[in-house]
Amino acid sequence: MTAGARVGRRVRGPAGRRAALWVALLSSVLVAVPAAAVTAEPPTVREETARPLAAPAARAPSCDPRRASPRPSRVDGPAVRRIRERGHLVAGVDLNSYLWGSRDPYTREPVGFDVDLVRAIARDVLGPDATVRFVSMPPGQRIARLKARQVDVIVRTMSITCERLNEVAFSSVYFETGHRLLVPEGSPITGFDERLRGRRVCLGKGSSAAELLRTSGTGARAVETASHLDCLVELQQGKADAILTHATLAAGLAAQDPTVRLVGPRLDTALYGVAMNKDDTDLVRRVNAVLEDYREGGGRSPWMISYDKWLAPTLGARPQAPPRAQYTD
Repeated sequence: MTAGARVGRRVRGPAGRRAALWVALLSSVLVAVPAAAVTAEPPTVREETARPLAAPAARAPSCDPRRASPRPSRVDGPAVRRIRERGHLVAGVDLNSYLWGSRDPYTREPVGFDVDLVRAIARDVLGPDATVRFVSMPPGQRIARLKARQVDVIVRTMSITCERLNEVAFSSVYFETGHRLLVPEGSPITGFDERLRGRRVCLGKGSSAAELLRTSGTGARAVETASHLDCLVELQQGKADAILTHATLAAGLAAQDPTVRLVGPRLDTALYGVAMNKDDTDLVRRVNAVLEDYREGGGRSPWMISYDKWLAPTLGARPQAPPRAQYTD
């Protein structure tokens, strides 16, 4: 049974009807790029026991994910000119993440917090009538798609990490969150501790949750799927005991299925950035310029307006301000 057929049960009221319509569309999401350019990765489920890594992955010396991006500039370069000559922005997103990126059940247009940011980037580069092609992809395909230049930007709740900075470039931080556990009602699991020993913890293949679980020493068994949405199906069908994902994404899952709940404190800090090809420095600087404007305006900034619309109902009161930008130069 597909994810769209299972998630979103027992959601009540107008918001619930909208969520139910949203999940009904998940199994038929339309990707606005030629089929030949996007090969969807089939859902996979792989199980393994959490264990310490043999050796840490290579990382840049004195890496600081908060300060890993160049200062903003709107000087056109080859990457920006390439987008203008093409006539549209190609953006990698997740169209299966309720509140972050999904298709509106009535208009079928992509909507969500990440989608708002994509549209702001497109308008800045291409003008007010900008066209965007949204490419939906699982986490494990993000870096390969950027390296192959199949997308210009990826705005997909993607964490800036030292390992990823060896392969792709990132904008300044546009959102801060961290991993939490999501469990069914009545679960004996109350946190990220010894009660996870032997339990099946689901996570998205290629997500940053994989390393966190492997190095945890909890003795949990990792169940990997194509996305956190597939993890919700595994949880509902009794094939997983918990989901490990960002609190932001877990809140979206809990909004769809009120029979699950978040447990324990936030386990770490995850910093979201817009990912781009390492050679597209002019585009990185351009996106940072967009983010500077996106954060400006206090409570009426585009960032705050988007937060209030999409995230406040599940994440609670808005933060005092968006994450402050820091730069390498």
